[in-house]
Amino acid sequence: MAAARGRTTAGRRRDAPPPSTGATEKDVLVGFLDYLRTSVAAKVDGVSEPEVRAPGVPSGTSLLGLIKHLSHVEGRAFLGRHVRNWQDTFRPGPDETADGILADYRDTVVRANEVIAAWSDLAEPADSYGAGGSVPSRRWILTHMIEETGRHAGHADILRELIDGATGR
Repeated sequence: MAAARGRTTAGRRRDAPPPSTGATEKDVLVGFLDYLRTSVAAKVDGVSEPEVRAPGVPSGTSLLGLIKHLSHVEGRAFLGRHVRNWQDTFRPGPDETADGILADYRDTVVRANEVIAAWSDLAEPADSYGAGGSVPSRRWILTHMIEETGRHAGHADILRELIDGATGR
């Protein structure tokens, strides 16, 4: 099949290969996390404002809700932001726009990467993560964020395919 701009027929795109990363453990973990972050953000490309916020499944999950949620998870994990109600992070408010939520996600990722870049030892506690109980290591936080973002990237894949048939990263 001939592809134009990464797309094949029937709205399908070729998948992007796994990322090339540096040699260190931190480079590999951040490389895969950034790869997933980019994949999730790209899922809203070309989707109209009503469709991007429309629930695609009975639970009420939408593409925009996933991005809003991931912004909160990143903010909690790397920036120490408090989240009062995790379920609310999946629901874009009526005054929130797709552009605004996507810009917030991208800004949060930039700030998170600045925090990560300053880490010299992944075995150290991730102080930003939190209050109460034991504090996980920075390695755990990075691995958890890969898992969290990967899980929601899969959800976004399905929601986007339900909207317009587009697949791929």
